[in-house]
Amino acid sequence: MRIDIITIFPKMFEPVLGESILKRAQAAGKVKILVHDLRDHTLDKHRKVDDRPFGGGSGMVLCPEPVFKAVAAVKKSGSKVILLTPQGRKLDQSMAKRLAKQKHLIFVCGRYEGFDERIRALADEEVSIGDYILTGGELAAMVLTDVVSRLLPGVLGDKNSLNFESFEGNLLEYPQYTRPANFRSMEVPRVLLSGDHQKIECWRAQQALKRTREKRPDLLNNNNKKKGKSKWTK
Repeated sequence: MRIDIITIFPKMFEPVLGESILKRAQAAGKVKILVHDLRDHTLDKHRKVDDRPFGGGSGMVLCPEPVFKAVAAVKKSGSKVILLTPQGRKLDQSMAKRLAKQKHLIFVCGRYEGFDERIRALADEEVSIGDYILTGGELAAMVLTDVVSRLLPGVLGDKNSLNFESFEGNLLEYPQYTRPANFRSMEVPRVLLSGDHQKIECWRAQQALKRTREKRPDLLNNNNKKKGKSKWTK
């Protein structure tokens, strides 16, 4: 997969893309991530990419010309252009899985008071990472890059680990423990030390359901709406 990110603050991405799983995924050739400075695509000698909104109002708006040029410079047949904006569809795991199947993603980071409306004509999709306002789309682009990249084959060391994460099957992940078995009088559940894998899997399923009911009952409601009653919600 290739991911191109268009932003006016490219240096923000250096520490994120240069560490941990994203660094290893790029080094292994699983994903190619390129960050482009939007200011390189303006003809203005001051490299200006924003202007005052017609009709008045506070703040500045991203101009269409540099954005159109920046997208055209990297877009190919089959590319999917995504605007990072609070008006977009909220990111969830099902969206991440769908996007991970694409060969080329282009993320356009919003700034200031938003995009000139004509920029939306470029987008195949608009994405938000939550119902709150960020200073710009850069943090959202980082989140989306991470969420999508880790789903690519071979990026995570354990190919089975994705099957047991939170939000798989609309359930939160079950409790996890490691050594020591007794820490400050807090003990690991005995079933996890039993070696009985069938009992362990049953316990984990029960705990995942319990945790979801307590912390995110909306996930169970969503599951019922999409698929009918889950086997865990009888």
